[in-house]
Formats: sequence, C-alpha cells, structure tokens
Amino acid sequence: MSMDWEVVIGLEVHAQLNTATKIFCGCPTAFGAEPNSHTCPVCLAMPGALPVLNGAAVDKAIALSLAIGAELNRHSVFARKNYFYPDLPKGYQISQYELPVVGKGQLTVQMADGSEKVIGVTRAHLEEDAGKSLHEAFVGQTGIDLNRAGTPLLEIVSEPDMRSSAEAVAYLKKLHALVRYLEICDGNMQEGSFRCDANVSLRRPGAPFGTRAEIKNLNSFRFLEKAIEYEILRQKDILEGGGSIVQETRLYDANRDETRSMRSKEEANDYRYFPDPDLLPLVLDEARIEKVRQSLPELPDAKRERFMQAYQLSAYDAGVLTSGRDLADYYESVADGVEGKLAANWVMGDLLGALNKAGVEIQDCPVSAEKLRLLVQRIEDKTISGKIAKEIFEEIFHQGGEIDAIIDSRGLRQITDASAIAAMVDEIIAANPQQVAGFRAGKDKLLGFFVGQVMKSSQGKANPDQVNTLLLERLQKPE
Repeated sequence: MSMDWEVVIGLEVHAQLNTATKIFCGCPTAFGAEPNSHTCPVCLAMPGALPVLNGAAVDKAIALSLAIGAELNRHSVFARKNYFYPDLPKGYQISQYELPVVGKGQLTVQMADGSEKVIGVTRAHLEEDAGKSLHEAFVGQTGIDLNRAGTPLLEIVSEPDMRSSAEAVAYLKKLHALVRYLEICDGNMQEGSFRCDANVSLRRPGAPFGTRAEIKNLNSFRFLEKAIEYEILRQKDILEGGGSIVQETRLYDANRDETRSMRSKEEANDYRYFPDPDLLPLVLDEARIEKVRQSLPELPDAKRERFMQAYQLSAYDAGVLTSGRDLADYYESVADGVEGKLAANWVMGDLLGALNKAGVEIQDCPVSAEKLRLLVQRIEDKTISGKIAKEIFEEIFHQGGEIDAIIDSRGLRQITDASAIAAMVDEIIAANPQQVAGFRAGKDKLLGFFVGQVMKSSQGKANPDQVNTLLLERLQKPE
C-alpha cells in the first residue's frame, strides 16, 4: 500500500460461549443436531415465554474481562436490538448496548518481526445468536433452522487500532488462543463458534477516520487477511479515482477473492435499542468475581514469559509454543527432564510439521508427549543420532511402536566406541587421497565430504561429534 493512505481496522469478534444450554432457556447448544430439534417456546418466541439468564455465560464474560484487564461493570443492562430477518424469531435480538458487562481493556500482540503492539478492546457484551437460513437444499425457497437461536455469544469489539491485515490477524489469533485458554469458547471457526466482522477504512496519515465498510462473518485467519487486503485496494481505487466510500456491509467471497456489497450499514438508531423489560439488570458482586478470578488458568502472556525463563527459549519460540493451551501442555511434558531448546525444536519442527501435513490437531497427535520426550532423551544420552531419531519419529507417527524396541530390533544404537569410529575414519581418508590433498590445500568444505562418507560407512550410526573431531585430527596432521 502506498504511503499516501493509512488503513484503519477494527474487529468485532463473536465468541460462542461453550455453555451446555442457551443463554435464556434450557435448550442444548450442541452442534450438528437435526434442524429445529433444540428449540422451546422461549427461543421460538412463543407468546408469554420469558427469558431467564444463564449464569454460566455471565461467569465466562467475567473471565474474559479479568484476562484482558478490562473494566468489569458491576451493573449492566440487556437491551432489545430490533431488526427483521427470517431466522430471528422474535423480530429482535437480546443484546447489551449502553451498559455492557465488560468495558475497556487491551491485548498485546506479538508481530512476526518481534515487535509488540497494544490493541484496545472497547467493550464485550453478552447477547443471543440468531438462527440459520439454509439455501443449499432448497430451490426457490429458504429453510430456517432455529437450533442456534438463543446460543450465548460474547461480542468483543476492538478499538480501531490496527493498521494492517497482519496486525488484524495477530489480534484475532491472540484472542482465539485466549478464549480457548480460558475454556469459555471452543474456538471452532469451521462451525462458526468463533467468527469476526472487520471494519476497514482508509485515511490520509493524521487525518480523521474515513468512511468504513464492514465485512461480515469471516471465519478463518486467512479469509480475514485476504478480505482486508482486497478491501484496501478497492477503497484505494475509488478514492484515487475521485469517488467516495459508501458506508455499507459487505461479504467476502473466498472463491472469487473479493468483497461484495450486501446492504447499507445500519446505525444504532436503526435498531431502536431499548432496555429489555423481561430481564432485570445484571448485578455482579465481589464474591462472584473473586470466585471466577481464582478459577483462571495461567494465561498465554504469563506462560510465554515463564517458558522463556524456565526453558531458555527465545521470545519467538515461546510465543509459538504458547499459542494454544494444548500445545503448551504438550511441550511442557516433552521438556520435562530434557534440554528445553532441543525439546522445542522437535515440537515446533518435526511434530508440528507432521501434524500440519496430516491435517491433525495437537490434541489428536498419534505420538504422545511421553514418547517424544523419550526420543529426545535417546538423542541426549547418545543412544541414537538426530538423523536416526527423525527416521524413528516418522515410523512412530505413522505406524506406532515403542522407541527402544525399534532401536534394538533395527540395530540403530549409535556407535560411540572411539576405536571403531577411528578405524572407519582412517579407512575413508586412505581411500580418498585426492580429497585429502584438497582439504590440506585450503578447501575446508571438503570436510563435509569426509563426514558424509564416514556416516554412510556406519549406516548413519557413528556419533557425528566424534566423527568430526577425529576427522579434523587426522586431516590436519602434516603429511
């Protein structure tokens, strides 16, 4: 993007709270049930049905507030947000407006270049989700599934503090990790339980904010990045062509990699907010807040700092390993009793690479943390070399098996006997007089040739450190 324009981005994130029942009734929230099977008079908006607030949803909102150091409003109010969609049974959504449960807070995100950025959180409010319109199975008609109607959401609204798609993705990833650490949302973006809307505008540096477009329902980090990048170029072309940006809601089409206009953007007065007369104000007491505080786990930033200190990791490595609670727990189990950096290299390199290739999440990893720790121990105690360890890892990842049994059955124990290695080194040197002369003439890179020959001769089992030491001793001797 040219220096003539500055992008301004704010995100509205909808985190579906993982309560067993809906926010105002006792219907289950389980995903994937038969359409309209998880409904009752309350979520179907039958006359006379009254909402009753789910206390577990309130506690999860408190947990987020404490985790981001936000203002926690002891007195908040539910409001009716009026709009008309086929999948909104009541004709309004119960939400919070002027008095949300969570006020101002902030998140610190780490960027790829090692820098940090503080991004403000404006508010987070409790609300109910709408149902779902279904189009695929119908011709000329729309099906309505109200199973999702009334599912509890926490809408987390950022300040317009982000200045690039990379910052927006970093913020969303940080928030995604946080709600999963707190165990208030499963973070399943494919099922829509964690999704966001992006407000994007352009301005001249230092000028007032420009007119924004809102891109709705982005459910992957990649789509968020691509939608913002497309929107930046679209708005830039309009502005530089002398046009003006229309405030509107847009959808991102991943197949065409473009955003398309959906409707003009509603303002708050369009929704005709007013306090819901069926729900009392939400009043939080200190005992309840303290109970939630005591239940909080170690949070990502604190865990990252501890990993750096306890395992001597770089900020980058610690950031990767604490990006998810399951991954952090796995790493700690692997690193128990072995060198922290070596354990980190194996988890971040071989393990995550294999999981990514197989499309498997860390919680379903076929190699237990205890088994990977044993593999790292066998490298440390010089039972096997790093190269052979990689071969064993591939086998146990894809076929299973026990590490020590594989080592013994295939005769993979590393050769550490100095005399045996010396004999191989002498044999290789004797067989390659031309390369010996070249090395002694200053061609230092030939050392790699000799190392390779010795390792080939030993079928990869010679200790590489001893091979290097003995080769240098022999090759640097005067003729």
